[in-house]
Amino acid sequence: MATRGSVSDADRRWLRALGTLNEYQVRLFVAERALSAGRGGISRLARLTGMSRTTIAKGATELHSRPAPTAGRIRQSGGGRRRVEDADPGLLRPLTRILEETTAGDPMSALKWTNKSTRTIAGELTRLGHPVSAVTVGRLLETLGYSRQGNIKTLEGPQHPDRDAQFRYINAQVKTFQRSGDPVVSVDTKKKELVGPFRNAGQTWRPQGRPTEVLTHDFPQSALGKAIPYGTYDVGRDAAVVNVGVSHDTAEFAVESIRRWWRLMGQRTYPAARRLLISADAGGSNGPRLRAWKVHLQELATDLSVPITVCHYPPGTSKWNKIEHRLFSFISLNWKGQPLVSYEAVVNLIGHTRTSRGLKVKAVLDTHTYDTGRPVADEEVQALRIKRHTFHPDWNYTFLPRSNN
Repeated sequence: MATRGSVSDADRRWLRALGTLNEYQVRLFVAERALSAGRGGISRLARLTGMSRTTIAKGATELHSRPAPTAGRIRQSGGGRRRVEDADPGLLRPLTRILEETTAGDPMSALKWTNKSTRTIAGELTRLGHPVSAVTVGRLLETLGYSRQGNIKTLEGPQHPDRDAQFRYINAQVKTFQRSGDPVVSVDTKKKELVGPFRNAGQTWRPQGRPTEVLTHDFPQSALGKAIPYGTYDVGRDAAVVNVGVSHDTAEFAVESIRRWWRLMGQRTYPAARRLLISADAGGSNGPRLRAWKVHLQELATDLSVPITVCHYPPGTSKWNKIEHRLFSFISLNWKGQPLVSYEAVVNLIGHTRTSRGLKVKAVLDTHTYDTGRPVADEEVQALRIKRHTFHPDWNYTFLPRSNN
């Protein structure tokens, strides 16, 4: 969907003047400006004023036919057909539910998008008893903050043939866990950041003529080190713990980050939890092929005394992971233009990330050294109490706690 652009001062002035005109005059005035704008004028004016393209086109026809200034019946304020969402207040709930299952985002911005077309969404809503057009769905998507993205931004590689089936499987698992009141978390590692007086993209408010001075070049040898933020995001509670590592992004570090979420947030929020669901990417420190990832998750399941189920997103679909557009994008927005001069600054900026929806983030620093290349013995793998699911057992599996006896 095309996003609503910025409004110029000139536009603001004539938009205010519209309030002094009647319905007929408004239609003619907006139509005249749309025709003067040339190609794309009707679409732009529709987005700017909130009028439908049909109404503006009608005004353009009336301009060409030169009607009398008082032609037509002037309706009272508020007349005309109500918007679909006003006539059907229950429409937004199923629309939001459909989008929740198919939303992706950019971890470096607040842009989000869906892999379903407006026509497909309109068809699903109609089958659910909410008849609506594809045009109306497009307008509602804009209102909800969605934008149309090209394929180059949504596809990271060849699509796996079971891609959509795995998405549906993950969504079914999430609904099952949430219905029983058990926690569902989305996990991933955010982009590593150099710590030091380096330029951070974006702008922030500063006294005029006093910008923050940073180094000309981002040489790693000039840095204090690298910050490795690993997030564990509670999908149902819109809350997260971000563990900021200082050494390496290993499987042990990933599982320790999940353990810290449980200690700092999970066990208090879910005191009666009987199981835990983790949705993760198919690569990085939490990839399904990593033996160390499985060994450390087995230890965590035993420590927490609850089964841990893991569902991986198919390869090349990391942007559909909830943590990307519900947590990481807002962290990037929160610290834009702020040099990450120290680990304390990184932790504070992450911990102060908030959204209008109520996102809460707790950030902690992990100074432990995680070594890379640690071998995992065959005996450790054979001792796993792992139950692989029938559907794609390589992507979906559950660890059962070991007996403490």
